[in-house]
Amino acid sequence: MSLPQYLEYKDSGESWLGDVPDHWEIYRLKFLFELMKRPPEEENEIVTAFRDGEVTLRTNRRVDGFTNSIKEIGYQGVRKGDLVIHAMDAFAGAIGVSDSDGKSTPVYSVCCPRNDKINTRYYGKLLRFMALSGFINSLAKGIRERSTEFRWVEAGNVSIPLPPFAEQSVIVDFLDRETGKIDMLVAEQEKLITLLKEKRQAIISHAITKGLDPAAPKKNSGIEWLGEVPEHWSLKRLGHFASSIGGGTPSRDILEFWGGGIPWITPKDMKSEFLNESEETITELGVASSSASIINSNHVLLVMRSGILRHTIPVGINLVSTAINQDIKAIDVTKELEPTYFLRFIQGLNRELLMEWGKQGATVESLETKLLMNSYVPIPPREEQHDILRFINRETSKMDALVTVAENAIVLLKERRSALISAAVTGKIDVRSLTEQEVTV
Repeated sequence: MSLPQYLEYKDSGESWLGDVPDHWEIYRLKFLFELMKRPPEEENEIVTAFRDGEVTLRTNRRVDGFTNSIKEIGYQGVRKGDLVIHAMDAFAGAIGVSDSDGKSTPVYSVCCPRNDKINTRYYGKLLRFMALSGFINSLAKGIRERSTEFRWVEAGNVSIPLPPFAEQSVIVDFLDRETGKIDMLVAEQEKLITLLKEKRQAIISHAITKGLDPAAPKKNSGIEWLGEVPEHWSLKRLGHFASSIGGGTPSRDILEFWGGGIPWITPKDMKSEFLNESEETITELGVASSSASIINSNHVLLVMRSGILRHTIPVGINLVSTAINQDIKAIDVTKELEPTYFLRFIQGLNRELLMEWGKQGATVESLETKLLMNSYVPIPPREEQHDILRFINRETSKMDALVTVAENAIVLLKERRSALISAAVTGKIDVRSLTEQEVTV
């Protein structure tokens, strides 16, 4: 819908801001906010500015994945309501208003309003919009020679609008209300995607382990998680009919190993089920130097060791001959299974079962080849494998189409959210007279 504009505008004098309402003023940030350098209190917890704009106690979000300072040299006090700018991460949106008392690293600019005409939350939203719209990165092309740091010496000199205080508060309330509605819709779509993916996995799992004929005679597999399987299926350890091939990484210091015509697949390339290219390529010399092999097409590629194992178990099939790095195993199952059937078998297992192949006590999550190859796999006759794959492809394509619709809806909702914030904080729309009923997402 079209939202109302102000009656009169003037040139702000700032290219990123353009015209602003005629009654708004323009000031440098340092004339509106004071940089605070409070001494920290030892018992205070650490406050972190996150890229999503939340500034809160670190323990409110997570306790791992951070680099901790032993001596906390230069740390400063933070108070609830302070405007906090992460000098190193501001370009990615790490700007906001703290919801807690605590202490922070000196890389943060911790600021307080200089007078009672300033709504800190309005400026948190304004500065974060500036960052996400590329303003900080645009500075990197000028005086700061591509640095994305946004320290107070630069932040303080940025020219920004000053609407009347009451108007700042109205804008904040409007954005909280409208973005809250959008966030709820996004959350609903994300929940739908989760449910669709769970249903997709359940479809695959049931077809791969139980077959398509519910009336077919069953037998006890002897495996707790597998339960009963069709009586005419066989059960074999993977290592009894399949072979695995490892990979390696050529030396980065020898240019002759890189840029050849041989694809070199790493975990970062495992973004689809069927793989025919890689970000990097290597030469035959590179293959020989890394104790790796050229792997013919139609192998199942399984990521065995990588940080992404915390979230998913990437698996795919190479459509072309390729080399792989040491974090991947190429598995040849063609003696008993269609490669795509084994791929679906892996996809049908839940994460807990897959991680039973994990290396105990490893500091980095990884799968153990020996445990993998020692696991049992149910094996239908070859023609039945084809029937099951056709069924899975038909049913999962429906799920995938619905996921795509939901993902596209999230993109549009987030674009709408960004546009609302941009228009409101820069005065391109007049929200003073708008009520909840007058604005629809």
